[in-house]
Amino acid sequence: GILQHPDGTVLKQLQPPPRGPREQEFYNKVYDSDCCDSILLELREYLPKYFGVWSPPTAPNDTYLKLEDVTRKFNKPCIMDVKIGQKSYDPYASAEKIQQQVSKYPLMEEIGFLVLGMRVYHVSSDSYETQNQHYGRSLTKETVKDGISKFFHNGYCLRKDAIAASIQKVEKILEWFEGQTQLNFYASSLLFVYEGSCQATTVRLSDVTLAEKRGVPKGLLSGGDILEYNNNIHVINSTENGKIEASVSKGLSKFYALHKKAYSKRHHSQLSLKVENLEQDNVWKSSTCITQEHLNGNVIPQLEKVFCHMPAEIKESANVEVRMIDFAHVFPSNTKDEGYIYGLKNLITVLQNILDN
Repeated sequence: GILQHPDGTVLKQLQPPPRGPREQEFYNKVYDSDCCDSILLELREYLPKYFGVWSPPTAPNDTYLKLEDVTRKFNKPCIMDVKIGQKSYDPYASAEKIQQQVSKYPLMEEIGFLVLGMRVYHVSSDSYETQNQHYGRSLTKETVKDGISKFFHNGYCLRKDAIAASIQKVEKILEWFEGQTQLNFYASSLLFVYEGSCQATTVRLSDVTLAEKRGVPKGLLSGGDILEYNNNIHVINSTENGKIEASVSKGLSKFYALHKKAYSKRHHSQLSLKVENLEQDNVWKSSTCITQEHLNGNVIPQLEKVFCHMPAEIKESANVEVRMIDFAHVFPSNTKDEGYIYGLKNLITVLQNILDN
């Protein structure tokens, strides 16, 4: 398995030849300090950072790849490993190896990917749910959408922000594959990671402010005195002007931090959000029903219900990582990697269907 090094990296033991040396050679080529190939330089963006090889002093013959720990910055990382491509065997595989791989998941060629496992943090129970490779292999063309949506459900709601951000990341990787004919990847995976903890989840505005996105007069987002209550949030529903004002104190500032354009520096620890014409938007209707009594002692669940269903257009990318991993079967090529491209496109379609429905 993967080991953690005290310096914050992870150690992946080198596999027996030819797989291990092939993976090491791949990393060495991509991360060569003299590399000037634009295709490989861009590829670095989609891989864990590589820090060479490492051997323990007590076992100098054991070799490990020293890699960035993609999950390290997360408080409650939700992790999913998805093998990509129509074939999980390389061009040099024996007939026996091919038969073995095909029999593991006969739908690989049709679906183009396989869920190898997932670990999802449930806010409601403060615990993780884990699924292994048998879960992924049980998914059919009809059930794969529901199977993957399970990864993005935190016990309260579907994390649409994480899905939208994941789609954007996978689309960038697809763009890279569409533009390169140097390498073909077999039995390689995408590692998905998003923040499952409420306190560490950020809902941000993009460079276009909320006012511009939703057609709200800009003056409504200007600074002003913010009400602060001991239970961290106070919601006012004004029937006179249809505004809702929420004040989130320091303890939850990381949870729903707005873009710096949307609040003044003197209120940097708080969120002030005012939206007009609530009745025009069903998403915000639910928030007008929240009363002070409902929120007392139950802040996070109520906030989850409101913010997990915020329209995607007013969200910046959630705290999500999607990285390519496992390169024991990467080979030089002079054609596009159509099998991997097929898998990426199909995965994007499934993710988009989850988001839309």
